[in-house]
Amino acid sequence: MAKQPRILAGETAAITGAARGIGRATAEAFIGQGMRVAIGDLDVDAARQTASELGGSAVALPLDVTERESFAAFLDGAEEQLGPIDVLVNNAGIMQIGRFIDEDDLTARRMVDINIHGVILGTKLALDRMIPRDSGHIVNVASQAGKFGTPGGATYSATKHAVVGLTEALRGELRLMGAHIDVTYVMPYIVNTELGSGLGEARGLHNLEPSEVADSIVDALQNRVVDVWVPKSAKRTNVLGVLLPRRLSEGMARAMKADRVLVGADENMRRNYELRASRSEPGLEQAPDQPQIPLSTGD
Repeated sequence: MAKQPRILAGETAAITGAARGIGRATAEAFIGQGMRVAIGDLDVDAARQTASELGGSAVALPLDVTERESFAAFLDGAEEQLGPIDVLVNNAGIMQIGRFIDEDDLTARRMVDINIHGVILGTKLALDRMIPRDSGHIVNVASQAGKFGTPGGATYSATKHAVVGLTEALRGELRLMGAHIDVTYVMPYIVNTELGSGLGEARGLHNLEPSEVADSIVDALQNRVVDVWVPKSAKRTNVLGVLLPRRLSEGMARAMKADRVLVGADENMRRNYELRASRSEPGLEQAPDQPQIPLSTGD
């Protein structure tokens, strides 16, 4: 007999970077399932606006994922207002793109601190709460760049590879501990959010809406899915790429123009996002604008 989907109604979720984009869409999807949701964001005014617009059992709380004290206060506040946390979605992340050899150290540190250390920190703090209850689910939002590696986003790809590896390793450790806590990593293609603005397109793929990613996260919670590809067809492409010799798999990527998605980004369309991302960690100074990679005449 097939397992029945887990009922999410009445559970409490905390979502990082939830004022906009995938985080906001996930909060909305959770509320639609009858869940209580804590919306954490560095931009607390935007988080409050989102919570007000979503209504239901949503609360907004300030959050800097790079600071342990801030993250702990976020989870404490969520539990005080909504009850014990059943689900943590580590969604906060930034993507500043450009040629690796032109990337300044502050930009690299910012992505590593938010995209990796923020996930590590949130996961540890959530497990402190979940392990004593022997229940819970942690969802880490990665990217397909965490499987393929994308030219024009070397450091970003590295951070998302790290999120995938972290989640897989943690799953093994929890199993060895006998802990009944689920972990999931989500790998979307380009999403129509501010982070995804101005990017190129690969042949045969369409940009996703945030709601598509949110629905996949809901499905992962209900059915305890570990690795979530959005769209699901991308998993077949990954399997094919692994089986083919490197020369053929790389040729297939070039034919699809998958290697130009970040390289061919529209700098003007991304300017506002890149500026906001450069200010997303208060502990670091704003990094200078980065030159975009010029398109070659090949392919």
